Amino acid sequence: MCAAAPAGIMLGMTTHVLALPGGVNPAALRYAHLSQALAGEVELHTKDLEVYAGEAPPPDYSVAQEVDALAAFADSLGFERFHLLAYSGGGFVSLAFAGAHPERLLSLALFEPASIPGPPSAEESEFWRRLEAGLAGKTGAEFMRGFMQLQLKPGVEPPPPPPGPPPPWMSSRPAGLATMMAAFQAHDLDRESFRRCKFPVFLGYGDQTGVHEELRAGILARLFPDIHIRRFAGVHHFVPPEQIYSPEHVAALKALWSRA
Repeated sequence: MCAAAPAGIMLGMTTHVLALPGGVNPAALRYAHLSQALAGEVELHTKDLEVYAGEAPPPDYSVAQEVDALAAFADSLGFERFHLLAYSGGGFVSLAFAGAHPERLLSLALFEPASIPGPPSAEESEFWRRLEAGLAGKTGAEFMRGFMQLQLKPGVEPPPPPPGPPPPWMSSRPAGLATMMAAFQAHDLDRESFRRCKFPVFLGYGDQTGVHEELRAGILARLFPDIHIRRFAGVHHFVPPEQIYSPEHVAALKALWSRA
């Protein structure tokens, strides 16, 4: 392991935070706006998910690979303990990391984690069943449209695709998302391990995303000893990052890191 940074990872006057994206946008795109909003105070060290490390998902892909890769990334930066920020699929990986290595985290900030590791409740199982059934047989753009629509409240429309040809990396997303969904359900973790997490946790979600986000918020509220949950109005899982990381959200993140 590399030499550890000072406690709190405050190098000079800058707080250092590791950040994981979700299963669609690369980390640099997901966190470009937030990095600018935090400039001069907080430095985000972004890491893309291992499922996209190659042209196709690894045949033996697992959440454990993501957890190990995150630990190695922190080691490469010299951080024995660190703040962790994540969105969607990266949120699942971060929760898995927190359950396996609670001693390494100073804080955890999440926005709408894709799921919660561990044996699901009946309501959680029903969500996964509905999502899988709704995506069965779909590929490409049809898969992506269905993936978004099924996670929003009734009557909320997913955003239209951006103008122009899709970026090259978008072609890997349907297969990557399907692989991640299967790996999430296969990952085994005792949810009681979250009770050992003494660091503060912040969880945000939008009021336009489906009711499964409120369900997950309630589960995590009962497990983490120190968690603050905030629902953001007019926001859902697929709005642009600048709408998710609003000034109100940025202020909440700064408060988390300052308290930690």
